[in-house]
Amino acid sequence: MVGLTGGIGAGKSAVAGRLARNGAVVIDADQLAREVVEPGTGGLAEIVDVFGPAVLTADGALDRPALAAKVFGDDEARRRLEGVIHPRVRARTAQLARAAGRDAIVVNDVPLLAEAGLAAAFHLVIVVEADRDRRVRRLIETRGMTAQEAAARMAAQAGDDRRRAAADVLLDNNGALDDLHARVDALYRDRLRPFDEHLRLRVSAEPGRDLRIVDPDPTWPAQAERLAARIRHALRADAAGARVEHIGSTAVPGLPAKDIIDLMLGVRTLDEADAIAGTLGDAGFPRRVGEWIDNARGIPGETWPKRLHGTADPGRPVNLHVRVTGSPGWRFALLMRDHLRAVPQARDGYAAEKVTWARQHRDRFSYGEAKEPWFDAEARAADDWAEATGWQPGERA
Repeated sequence: MVGLTGGIGAGKSAVAGRLARNGAVVIDADQLAREVVEPGTGGLAEIVDVFGPAVLTADGALDRPALAAKVFGDDEARRRLEGVIHPRVRARTAQLARAAGRDAIVVNDVPLLAEAGLAAAFHLVIVVEADRDRRVRRLIETRGMTAQEAAARMAAQAGDDRRRAAADVLLDNNGALDDLHARVDALYRDRLRPFDEHLRLRVSAEPGRDLRIVDPDPTWPAQAERLAARIRHALRADAAGARVEHIGSTAVPGLPAKDIIDLMLGVRTLDEADAIAGTLGDAGFPRRVGEWIDNARGIPGETWPKRLHGTADPGRPVNLHVRVTGSPGWRFALLMRDHLRAVPQARDGYAAEKVTWARQHRDRFSYGEAKEPWFDAEARAADDWAEATGWQPGERA
């Protein structure tokens, strides 16, 4: 389930058309919004009940300009209208998605995806973007708008920053149409098709053994929050109030790291972890096979079991650690993150060690083994810091 959005005039329709040509099933929310208020529908009857018969044309169809005049600039009226249309569009969307079949890549073309806060409901969100002046020119040339009308329509939508915050994939559409098509084709081939296959087989995309430490990416926290929001959305019925934490090196500003987002989900028991494994898999986070344990730092020889999930998305490596809340591994993940965030000397020391280990090891697994003595020393230093500052798990550093 892919969400597709973009500001008016950005070229979203061109992307939707190219995805359809590649084989995706495209569901157009605007088209559905028109269908659910056609003459004879319950949607149109309810709109008349709410706004009166003046919103009908002489032949009984919806008079869209008349309705727009009633809701323009009136937030309460707009919300009443959305209360009529949105549930019907969601129901019809779900019906069409089911009809598409399990093998389909379903693209939901939703103009107001960011405004409606719908990003977490999709496995992946694509945002199409173009410069403001270029969008205005397109609206004048293709839709016959004046520059003032185009500007007003753009101002009524979310700004670029809000859409970018929802984007897993940002498609720049400031160039030639052929260039856009090439990028869409590559996205479909290299990311969407493998993603879909991994979802159906319930397997994770493997990041590979080769070790690559990269400079700090200021977008890591935002990426982690998008992933965490999907997990919370998926678990809203199975694990109400589930807390998902961004942990590991990508959660520490200024720290070089492997470009793998580490997340942690706290559960009451491992039986609960096993019960929600299928839900997490459906959301795009399949369980990794094998037995996984945490070393109990400071207690030699002691270990604590956990569950580990990956991601079906080949374009964004993820480790999702599912740990019992209060376990040694759960506590240490939070403590280490907060200690490194709060103490620059500790963070910089870890960064320097990473450079040394990366020179000595060529794969992720031997690199991880080389870090074990450092983790033991970090556990002692972090415990001293926690005692000195009164740190408690779950409190933000």
